[in-house]
Amino acid sequence: ASSTAGLDVTAPSALRPFLVDGLRRAGRTVLAVTPTTRDAETLTEALGSLVDPDLVAHYPSWETLPHERLSPRSDTVGRRLAVLRRLRHPGTEPGSGPLAVVVAPVRSLLQPQVKGLADLVPVELAPGVEQPLDDVVEALAAAAYTRVDLVEKRGEFAVRGGIVDVFPPTEEHPLRVEFWGDEVEEIRAFSVADQRALEPVPHLWAPPCRELLMTAEVRQRARELGERHPQLREMTEKLAEGVAVEGME
Repeated sequence: ASSTAGLDVTAPSALRPFLVDGLRRAGRTVLAVTPTTRDAETLTEALGSLVDPDLVAHYPSWETLPHERLSPRSDTVGRRLAVLRRLRHPGTEPGSGPLAVVVAPVRSLLQPQVKGLADLVPVELAPGVEQPLDDVVEALAAAAYTRVDLVEKRGEFAVRGGIVDVFPPTEEHPLRVEFWGDEVEEIRAFSVADQRALEPVPHLWAPPCRELLMTAEVRQRARELGERHPQLREMTEKLAEGVAVEGME
């Protein structure tokens, strides 16, 4: 069996961004693995001085630990899925061109991933696009957005008449989509504090909020798991009915 050639470099940490940039200039797509999240953020920021920041992405790890009955935050999941989609389908959405460098803390690589995450299609709308409102609501629910009366947190959506409010995990402000029949008339950001509309935006791009979606296969596996392990039945019964549960990941 042939072995892959490797090179060990011992140098001050300040040299790391220059090494990564050197590999990029040699025509490689670089995966830079760091010990901690802070190191990853520092390296990503430093690379912005050498490489076009649009070509660099930080692939965050879950902030939860395996033994905790907690789900990762929706904004963390949204950022992870956005990076995976850019790697697999670069340029298919606005601002999602090819990546030259992905910076990842080692925990994000050790974290088991569901197969096919990079192929999950975000909910995407723009003014002038025709799409039945019911289909949009169904798509948001399938992407693990929670339907509420008033949108306050990332990963939530609300419906009032011909208006859909959505807070994508990758956006700074929630977005308000106004329909005229089946056509998107306008999309505006709005303030969480007072729900007042802000500036218009050109499109809505809403990636899934969870890495474990309630597909028919997942629901069936949850049902079988509950039968084998009765102590988990409180959780698995809800999953079998398609209800997301905190800590289900």
